[in-house]
Amino acid sequence: MENQAINSPVSEKPVRKQFQPKRREFQPRRREFQQTKNFKPEQKEKLRIIPLGGLGEVGRNMMILEYGNSALIMDMGFRMPEEDMPGVDYIIPNISYLQNYKKNILGVLFTHGHYDHIGAIPYLIYRFPFYKFPFFASELTKAIIQKRQEEFPSQPKLDIETIKDGSKIKLGPFKVEFFRQNHNIPDNMGIFINTPIGNIINTSDFKFDQHPVNEPATDFTRLKEIASRGILLLMSDSTGAEEEGHSLSEESIFDNLEKIFQQSRGRIIAATFSSLLNRIQHLIYLSEKYHRKVLTIGRSMKFNIEVSKRLGYLKAEKETLIKKPSQVNQLPDSQVTVICTGAQGEERAGLMKIATKEHPFIAIKPNDTIIFSSSVIPGNERTVQMLKDDLLRQGAEVFHYKMMDIHAGGHAQKDELKQMIEIMKPKFFLPIHGQYSMLASNKKIAESCGIPPQNIPLIENGQIISLNQNSISIEKEETPSNYIMVDGLGIGDVEEVVLRDRQMLSVDGIFVIIAVIDRKTGKVQGSPDIISRGFVYLKESKELLHQTRRKIIETVEKATASGSVVNWTYIKDNLRNDLGDFLFQKTQRRPMVLPVIIEV
Repeated sequence: MENQAINSPVSEKPVRKQFQPKRREFQPRRREFQQTKNFKPEQKEKLRIIPLGGLGEVGRNMMILEYGNSALIMDMGFRMPEEDMPGVDYIIPNISYLQNYKKNILGVLFTHGHYDHIGAIPYLIYRFPFYKFPFFASELTKAIIQKRQEEFPSQPKLDIETIKDGSKIKLGPFKVEFFRQNHNIPDNMGIFINTPIGNIINTSDFKFDQHPVNEPATDFTRLKEIASRGILLLMSDSTGAEEEGHSLSEESIFDNLEKIFQQSRGRIIAATFSSLLNRIQHLIYLSEKYHRKVLTIGRSMKFNIEVSKRLGYLKAEKETLIKKPSQVNQLPDSQVTVICTGAQGEERAGLMKIATKEHPFIAIKPNDTIIFSSSVIPGNERTVQMLKDDLLRQGAEVFHYKMMDIHAGGHAQKDELKQMIEIMKPKFFLPIHGQYSMLASNKKIAESCGIPPQNIPLIENGQIISLNQNSISIEKEETPSNYIMVDGLGIGDVEEVVLRDRQMLSVDGIFVIIAVIDRKTGKVQGSPDIISRGFVYLKESKELLHQTRRKIIETVEKATASGSVVNWTYIKDNLRNDLGDFLFQKTQRRPMVLPVIIEV
């Protein structure tokens, strides 16, 4: 579909509501943290930078700044599991480096409220008493953290101090200042840190947007003022470093979404990430302009809207949001907007439930318009494509970001990354946040700005940077940074062995044999029972099962032929190995073979 105007009775430019969040006055508590009392600055110390997550991957962001006997932590995020991790819910940082930590932990700084920066908090508290240290987060980020902690009622209350743009705090040798950055969630903060060796910046996730919706534009005057202090090291977001040009402004997204609202005569069902609060605000603004009520679907969607609306970061007229899902069927289709999760084809998300007719109140109608207002996360392409196809088969019209610009990422692309470097003029540069190819691309951008290659280390999780005023280097020592997997209530109890078993089960299934054996004679009593799941369909494999039973009897009676004391563990191992080889010979598949022996 071309991005051209669509004729409509309503064509005037939408009236934007003035963004005026209800902010509490920031009054920092003047206190000395117990963790800082032993700090003795020594100018000869080097600063160490230790990434525990976020470098060489997208998500799981967590980093330690270490100087002398003091350390500062930035972010504590998780990432979603990979395709070959069946049953795993989340992946969190490995904090074994901190668990035997003998130095002073001064506190934890948070950049923004996305789960790849805050999501690991409740899981890491189980492993390390972070609640003993002060947390620093913007108002919205703090509210999201606290709201999520309600899901873990047994955990201690966190000490979170509210910060805002311009807030300054002193933690041991570090003087920290926060500055606002545009992203796709409000209250996102970059971090300026004055250290004994020089000034360091963590950009956070960012983009330069002069026409955002729901938040002020990028403040370049502020960035230049920070740069004028002299920047020793710039740590810059790399997620968009492989993308040419400049990221789309949220204003362009708003305009293109409005074209869809103008032409749609039925319900509009928009799927996006629950954390894209600025995009959700677009959809609410447009629904109000075109006289639509809004139904939200998805626990995380409702959760984020509730928190943001309460704090004034998201605006909606009193009657806009439908409180009871059943009310949606009492309205004409042309007066309904549904905002839901599921743009990635998640199995239990709102859009998937609607598409599969599992939702109790919403089913696809031929005049529905479906909007996928997000890009596809790598690995989800096939699932999202199947979902689109199914929606089209049911008669809906589908719009996605490859048809028109209805999604913009929250990350700076090459032009913006270069502009950030040119503003800050750092002596050293460290690419952060992204896959290795993204980090490498960001390094090339920095080189094009005149930073010498030797001043741009390229590191991944676990590697340690050593920094002083004159040099930056990678230490030989590394800290553990492997995946810690969360599965239900289990944290770290799913290791590689368990994953391999799950992968084997998912590929070739399981084959259970149950044999009753006379302990005196060593003979198999009756016919062994066989249970197969994910391997072969038993009713259509009678000959294979007949041969397998004979193989079981043969293996058992061969192992017990000596007449001496029977080693049942030895027999089980023989059954597992012999049947594994036999089944592979017959089927070229290797199911997990579990022998069960009953002595009588």
